[in-house]
Amino acid sequence: MTKAKLQTIKGSPRKLQTLRGFRDFLPEEARKRQYVIGKIVEVFEYYGFEPLETPTLEYQEVLLGKYGDEADKLIFKFEDEGGRKVALRYDQTVPIARVLVQYQNEIPLPFKRYQIQPAFRAEKPQRGRFREFLQCDADIFAAPPPLPDAEILALLSAIYKNLGVNNLVINVNDRQQLFQILEKAGVSQNKQLRATQILDKLDKKDQDQVAKDLSAVVGQTEADTVFRIIARLKLPSSELAEIIKLAQKLGVDEKQLQYIPYLARGLDYYTGLIMEGIIPEYKSGSVFGGGRFDQLISQLSGGKVDLPAVGFSIGIDRTVAALDQLGLLPKQKSAAQVLITVFSQGLADESLALATTLRDKGIRVELYPRLDVKLDKQLKYANKRGFPYVLIIGEKEAKQNKVRLKDMNAKVKTEGKLLSLDKVISLLRS
Repeated sequence: MTKAKLQTIKGSPRKLQTLRGFRDFLPEEARKRQYVIGKIVEVFEYYGFEPLETPTLEYQEVLLGKYGDEADKLIFKFEDEGGRKVALRYDQTVPIARVLVQYQNEIPLPFKRYQIQPAFRAEKPQRGRFREFLQCDADIFAAPPPLPDAEILALLSAIYKNLGVNNLVINVNDRQQLFQILEKAGVSQNKQLRATQILDKLDKKDQDQVAKDLSAVVGQTEADTVFRIIARLKLPSSELAEIIKLAQKLGVDEKQLQYIPYLARGLDYYTGLIMEGIIPEYKSGSVFGGGRFDQLISQLSGGKVDLPAVGFSIGIDRTVAALDQLGLLPKQKSAAQVLITVFSQGLADESLALATTLRDKGIRVELYPRLDVKLDKQLKYANKRGFPYVLIIGEKEAKQNKVRLKDMNAKVKTEGKLLSLDKVISLLRS
């Protein structure tokens, strides 16, 4: 046999791996994500939110100029083969605003929607931060504060309670109040957005460093005045106070809500309530964020459609990581309840018939997909995959018209129980 040197196909990488900031999810990890998504969707449905999906690509003009200069730099932008300037979805807030403008005569208002899809950001990957990530949004449109804002807070509280988190902290602020502080301190309007972004770092950076960064933008006197006003501020705005009161009536624990007068959120489109979710034991950042964005739809439609809106984005990746760290995720098992082995090629028909019968009865079954593998190897496969049960039909079982059920979790290893088909069905259903 001639030896041939393995050559790399032209244009293919020498080392097969994912792009930096992008990930594969093998079955165990994918199941964790599916479990979390399922628990979140349960609560969305309880609260009457409708599912919605948008395309991965939007025209650049739809996305650019809505998030702020810093965020615009993180949008993946390119030209398609038709020369159109397009961009990958940065978040789901701007796309849903586009949907409400485009389908304004088809969507009944007020409108409550949830959306779970990937978003993309061209930023430096780090712990808890990726270039592709799954974002989970919920919003209420065409409803002014305070009631929808309170329901959004109650929805978030219920979601994390459903996931087993009992010490969730929801930091809240009124962005208008923050702008009023900057106005009172003499910060010019063209510097206020940048100032809020700097103040938003107070929970991550030393106050002296934030003060230095702020004074470099707005001036030393103005920065000192801002910090002096914030230090004296003990009560939220009247609107935020009403939202908090209503949220408590909707079941949010008073201890969950923390008023943070410098909380700003980094995106330009927020206009009122803003929020961030913290799980204290999880140190890689907030698990959700959001707020009120009353002007975005009007901005996108050129003033033709004006709908108030409030909502949030849950970081699925961070939420899964936090739940995993806290031991709140159930042990991940195979989707199937039982593995049906193929004893031999001569008895394959019996195994196939058994698989069909059990599936018809609503039992999740995996049929071992090869005819040429010995039983002991199939049992090792079942053990590695975590199947609780294995079904075997050998010559003895076939002659008696019975099935052997092997308990893979039994402390004492045995051949298993010889059972009738009806008994097997009854046991697996229970």
